[in-house]
Amino acid sequence: MVKCHTMAEVRSEIDRIDRALVKLLAERLTYIEQAGHIKGERSAVRDDARIEDVVEKVVAAAEPNGLPRAFAEPLWRLLIEKSIEHEFTVFDAKAEKKSA
Repeated sequence: MVKCHTMAEVRSEIDRIDRALVKLLAERLTYIEQAGHIKGERSAVRDDARIEDVVEKVVAAAEPNGLPRAFAEPLWRLLIEKSIEHEFTVFDAKAEKKSA
């Protein structure tokens, strides 16, 4: 962590972190897309047990790293929901190709 003395420095560091997060989220999305291709049934896209498993793991990792649960949990739940939406899109596109 860089000790900032100006708002310009704070903003620069936030921008740097945002760029890194975008790369990681894009990488994560590639695995979501792979899941959409691998799953055989549309009903398998939403897996409530897996959602809770992911959230539990995130919360367990968050607080020791200084990220409060009250911030991490809702953020990951939103990330998971958006990921599921994207996976449905991938799954449906795969199904359309098969029926065409």
